[in-house]
Amino acid sequence: MASLTTLLVAVGAFLALALAYFTYGRWLSRHVFEIDPTAEAPSHQLRDDVDFVPTHRQVIFGHHFTSIAGTGPIVGPAIAVFWGWLPALLWVVFGSIFVGAVHDFGALVVSMRNRGQTVGEIAGRVINRRARLLFLLILFAALTVVLAIFGMVIANIFANYPETVLSVWISMPLAIGIGIWTYRGGHKLLVPSLVCLALVYAAVYVGVEHLPIKVVQSAGTTGTEWTDTVDLKIGLAESERTLVAGLPTVNPVVTWTGVLMVYCFFASVMPVWILLQPRDYINSHQLLVALALLLAGLATAVFSGRADLQSSTPAIVQQSDLPAHTPPMFPFLFITIACGACSGFHCLVSSGTSSKQVDNEGDAQYVAYGSMLLEGALAVIVILACTAGVGMGLFAKQADGHYAIQVADAQPIVGQDAWRTRYRLDADWNKSAGDPVGAFVEGGANFLSAIGLPLRLGVGVIATLVACFAATTLDSATRLQRYVIQELAGQF
Repeated sequence: MASLTTLLVAVGAFLALALAYFTYGRWLSRHVFEIDPTAEAPSHQLRDDVDFVPTHRQVIFGHHFTSIAGTGPIVGPAIAVFWGWLPALLWVVFGSIFVGAVHDFGALVVSMRNRGQTVGEIAGRVINRRARLLFLLILFAALTVVLAIFGMVIANIFANYPETVLSVWISMPLAIGIGIWTYRGGHKLLVPSLVCLALVYAAVYVGVEHLPIKVVQSAGTTGTEWTDTVDLKIGLAESERTLVAGLPTVNPVVTWTGVLMVYCFFASVMPVWILLQPRDYINSHQLLVALALLLAGLATAVFSGRADLQSSTPAIVQQSDLPAHTPPMFPFLFITIACGACSGFHCLVSSGTSSKQVDNEGDAQYVAYGSMLLEGALAVIVILACTAGVGMGLFAKQADGHYAIQVADAQPIVGQDAWRTRYRLDADWNKSAGDPVGAFVEGGANFLSAIGLPLRLGVGVIATLVACFAATTLDSATRLQRYVIQELAGQF
């Protein structure tokens, strides 16, 4: 009976989020923001088919959601469970309903009623020019940090999970293809996007079973000398081939980061209908499929007795059990979980890209309030994966690159032993919190294994989901940075 707590937590959280959309969200729409579906939106007023493009609510929902989500609702909750699953869960559910979703909704409406301008531009008109300059400089600095962090996160995923590289990169030309097909040809987006999603999952299988793509350090031992080089390799260990040798760089993560920065520059200047909209739409379906699989795996694992939230992780971890130098829960819980509860970055997406594409004000609640609640649902799944999922078994990577559950004294390491070992509660905080994405990938793969998916394939599916979501945020953040630079240039 105790294991049912895991499933009840998930169902209860999802019901609370859904109920909030149809009650509190509608109240905000009617009585606070006074939404007017007949008002002309900036996407029509200023249409240029590059940034200002009237877009169907389903498509802009996909763009907005994947842009605000990224790895934020994954990394934050995955770290916050250090303090226990209950505080993280409460902040995600109530924070997203009463703080984050309201903030996103309001930012979108304000921008739409001000010709799709960013918060910095609006501040300049409402307050004064100095406030505008201050806002824009803060936004420039914040977006620079976002670009650096998300680029590094994706680069680390590529370095740690080479099976994801093929599927992530193949999604880009596929998105461009369906963008041209639907926009130039006037076709519907749903069917081709589902076909592309199937091809992405096929690429995950190929990447896992046949063609992982690795950047391997080939010289130097410290990774700190610019004379070090890396090799680009493809294939499994027994059939690995070197495609390019002796690339000058520091290490594989730096190599991938450089490639990603070049990519996102070009992505930021393309018309939104070519890459941004179709790829985000594909990724939104990828999330829905992944959530369905994770929920099915969670339910199966609960009823089979493999997943148990209560026996895996304390509801609230006592201070004496935390790693050395762990910061206090208050206020750091609210800083750690930003995306998934409330994030200021979301106002940049609402006022930067989304307000220029929403067809009319009547779609604002669906796009902004609904996206934030769905992000909260994703954060709930992450919390469960990093607790009950990790408790299903501690991962060990074998020599052939495949995964298995670690064994000690002829017994698999599961439950709280697995969770404490994975989170290294006996180590320093800085070391313990070093790989939150890995905890979600492993916990999620354990859930998927409950419905028959091999661990190695489950790892590929979850890691690809994380990388694709981070890439959409990277795209949008680069485009937002372009807007900010344009507005800064107009200051002088």
